[in-house]
Amino acid sequence: MENILVVGATGTTGKKVVRLLKASQYFEPVAMVRKESQVDEFLVQDIKTVVGDLAEDVSHTVLDIDKIVFAAGSGGKNVVQVDQEGAKKMIDAAKAGGIRKFVMLSSMGVDQPEEVPALKEYLEAKQNADKYLQASAVPYVIIRPGSLTNEKGTGKIQMAKSLDKQGSISREDVAKVLTKALNDDGPANEVFEIIAGNDLIGWN
Repeated sequence: MENILVVGATGTTGKKVVRLLKASQYFEPVAMVRKESQVDEFLVQDIKTVVGDLAEDVSHTVLDIDKIVFAAGSGGKNVVQVDQEGAKKMIDAAKAGGIRKFVMLSSMGVDQPEEVPALKEYLEAKQNADKYLQASAVPYVIIRPGSLTNEKGTGKIQMAKSLDKQGSISREDVAKVLTKALNDDGPANEVFEIIAGNDLIGWN
């Protein structure tokens, strides 16, 4: 069993990732939470936790960790501190800790933040984080979904290095893609855009 640190484990998508990992026969989730008061929520599910704040030192959070899923987000409140600098801190910790794969939840539109003025600051922060990861020498997969919905997942998506259209996708299916990307026979050092579609989730 590989220990997978889920950064952003208390978020809507992060919780789904933790649940999928817990049900897996290959992975053991370790939920990273910001406050001690959030630990019990996972302990009752027999899920390991580590307390870490992206605004502070996070080097201790990668001890005994094999791979990382970064699904944290500030919700638009502290995009530079969390989505950009927080991600960079985790990437630095991953590099120092010899992490074998870093799966980053990013966003469609990252390549052209100026085209979406309302999300420009957020997309720029995600772009900077993605570039930092790509230059880090840490093995990575970057997943860039379209608009996230809370609808039930279908297990089917449309995926490409670059999609030439907009679209939405359920958080449930995004969580499945993030989890699949952890597999050793999955992709390495690649970026994918995903929206709802007709193809089964996977890289085989």
